[in-house]
Amino acid sequence: MPSNRQSTQNKKQNQPMARSKNMGVVIGALVAVAALLAGWLSQYAVGGGDSAGSGSGSGNATVEGRSDDTAAGDPALLKLARRSADDPFARGDKDAPVVMIEYADFGCSFCGKFARDTAPKLVNKYVDKGLLRIEWRNFPVFGKGSERAALASYAAGQQGRFWQFYKAAYADKGNEKSSFSTGRLHQLAEQAGVKDLDRFDRDRASGAARKLLAKDRAEAYGLGASATPAFLVNGQPIAGAQPDEVFTDAIERAAAAAEKPARHGDRN
Repeated sequence: MPSNRQSTQNKKQNQPMARSKNMGVVIGALVAVAALLAGWLSQYAVGGGDSAGSGSGSGNATVEGRSDDTAAGDPALLKLARRSADDPFARGDKDAPVVMIEYADFGCSFCGKFARDTAPKLVNKYVDKGLLRIEWRNFPVFGKGSERAALASYAAGQQGRFWQFYKAAYADKGNEKSSFSTGRLHQLAEQAGVKDLDRFDRDRASGAARKLLAKDRAEAYGLGASATPAFLVNGQPIAGAQPDEVFTDAIERAAAAAEKPARHGDRN
């Protein structure tokens, strides 16, 4: 029968092995998470840029590994475009050849960078000319403050002022991880031109607001997105506030791919 000293020595010898097994479990879990994130990011390889969300890539960043044929997008992802004429959270012709869906958080600094620096250019160059439609999805990932802002954006939309609320919220670069108190939300609503603040409060507290928020968030998570901003351009993913060229390249390639069936039909 082993002595107490031998038993103690055996336990000490087994401790490194136990720690090694535990570390293996932890590493395995981290690899699984990394693989999940890569599932989103690997679908859209960006040349010349930094990691997703940096928005600080080189000026000649373009989408790599995409032919004009694949720019037509995944049919299942294309169906996520809602294309409703009376959608207050969309701008652009419902029948535009290209739809860009944006999954974003009002407390996200990179979402703000996209809203201030890139979105206005896309609106001027593509939306106003009928080529592009932009559809918004609330995807709050920074906690309760972001959820309050998302619900408030829904309420602004019920009075036709969503995009004005969007602009006002992102104009403040200090919004990152903001608590978005009631007072602050009222300020943003007033800046957005929301006329009825009582209705605004009722709408942001409504079941309809929470239902749409849950739907938007489930859609984003279902795609494998875990960070903001994230985009689908005619079903092709873009992760992060990438340089302008990444978006313009994706939009123009998607538009060219959308025209192909019509051209083939003209020949027949």
